[in-house]
Amino acid sequence: MPETDWARLKAHELRRLAEDNAVVILPVASIEQHGPHLPTMTDTRLGYEIAHRAARIAWGTRPVVVAPVVWSGLSEHHMPFGGTLTVSHATFRAILTDLIDSLVRLGFHDIVISNSHGGNIVACQQIIDELAPQVDATLVFVTYPMEAAGAYGEILEDQDQIMHAGEGETSMMMACEGDLVDTSGLADIAQMGRDSGASFLKAGKTGYRWRPFTQMTANGLAGNPARSSADKGERLLQAGAEAVAALITDPATWEAPRDLRGAGTQGVDFRKE
Repeated sequence: MPETDWARLKAHELRRLAEDNAVVILPVASIEQHGPHLPTMTDTRLGYEIAHRAARIAWGTRPVVVAPVVWSGLSEHHMPFGGTLTVSHATFRAILTDLIDSLVRLGFHDIVISNSHGGNIVACQQIIDELAPQVDATLVFVTYPMEAAGAYGEILEDQDQIMHAGEGETSMMMACEGDLVDTSGLADIAQMGRDSGASFLKAGKTGYRWRPFTQMTANGLAGNPARSSADKGERLLQAGAEAVAALITDPATWEAPRDLRGAGTQGVDFRKE
């Protein structure tokens, strides 16, 4: 199997991948508290694992290389629990903007920002909206638990989605970093309150308001890690990777934007660039 890790490749090997029109996966994640039982690297480690598995699955269709994980995410809402490193929106935007610029300058034109932290979602979408019209590349953003939501709903038992440090993330960490998971009291730390997922950020029917994670949990996790197992984690990791790989290998993902404008309307031509 060809090497998919950018950091392990030599410069000339990366130049060849650019010539071969390889897809670049740029993982974005966080370093933040994950309850009393998981390490702060959880989102970063899982994002790395999903990205490389997806790259290996997709390689038979087209080459894929995985850039180093951007661990410096938006985690202000986790600060009250300690152990969290966060950056400002301006810094996060600058980091992604500069990295995408570097990739394009190196000749890569199909880039997937693969996200493993919920707090990054809105900012990443805004960054792509801003950059896409300006760069010679197709930029795609995906959050793996959302892309694999259908498969995850069939695997998980106590929740229908990935929740922070709950059944899903704990299972996946058991599968890839089991020695870092404290399993001594999983049955006693579950947090299955009335708020789940991102609902603690809602106001009214469709409104949004910022809240710290203390709004929904007493100990920094959401869900029931007692339902976790390494076997379940392996299934979740593979399903997430397959979902991201399917996005990468779908030709429609990389189609050029269509221009449906005609000659003009009401007898006035459009100004076409």
